[in-house]
Amino acid sequence: MPFNFKELSESNSIAVMGILNLSPNSFYSKSYFSQIDDVLKYAEKMIEEGAHILDIGAESTRPGSKKISVELELKRLVPVISKLAKKYKVPISVDTYKPEVASAVLQEGANVINDISGLSSGSVMAKVISRHDAGIVLMHMRGTPETMQESPCYNNVCSEIFEFLKQRIELAEDAGIDSKSIAVDPGIGFGKTLNHNLSLISNLAKFKELDKAILLGVSRKSFIGEVLCLGPEERLEGSIAAGVIGFINGANILRVHDVNATIRAVKLANAIKKVKLID
Repeated sequence: MPFNFKELSESNSIAVMGILNLSPNSFYSKSYFSQIDDVLKYAEKMIEEGAHILDIGAESTRPGSKKISVELELKRLVPVISKLAKKYKVPISVDTYKPEVASAVLQEGANVINDISGLSSGSVMAKVISRHDAGIVLMHMRGTPETMQESPCYNNVCSEIFEFLKQRIELAEDAGIDSKSIAVDPGIGFGKTLNHNLSLISNLAKFKELDKAILLGVSRKSFIGEVLCLGPEERLEGSIAAGVIGFINGANILRVHDVNATIRAVKLANAIKKVKLID
């Protein structure tokens, strides 16, 4: 059966995706692990806290970061994905834009490819996803991680990203990817200024028109630091605030470092959201 994002999000008020990093260049050091046993232990912790899906990345995509080779990415990923898939039933997403990496990790038991480039490799990646009945997150990014923050500019950031995602959805579906296996991500922090990021979160409901699950990744990102003048280690409250607003505005999946705190905050927000207006 094809991976179903709608089932994942509709069976919960919102799905929470826990982040695990295998790159030493990760912007948030507490999410980085180099030993398989440590990865498995942290994965178990996030699952116990209520994570509905795990997202594993082996290449840092922080602003200014350089790409790594397919060989190095696979060296970091394959042993981890193999063990995680055998040990836990929670779906596994892999953060990669390389078709060769996607093919290998899907064979090892991964269920979703989180493609920050939004299928920049075209039908090659799309056909890999289709062949494995996997899910795909189509994210928007302007440029590459190395160049994306060099004066990003849009005439209308929400409209332009909406059109980009609409086109990439068509590409994915034309390649045979099941409609319910596709989620979209506006790409907070990926080729956007502070105001672009705030505008996207504020206007997230616009992306509901795409009729796909919306993934929002705001956890501990630099726009929070810009507003609060804080480093990554001190951005928990800002991350929760942005995530809750994203949830209220239509996000179906939150990609986070802090699973327990996020689930608690969203649970309260959802309880308030469900109360009917009293005259």
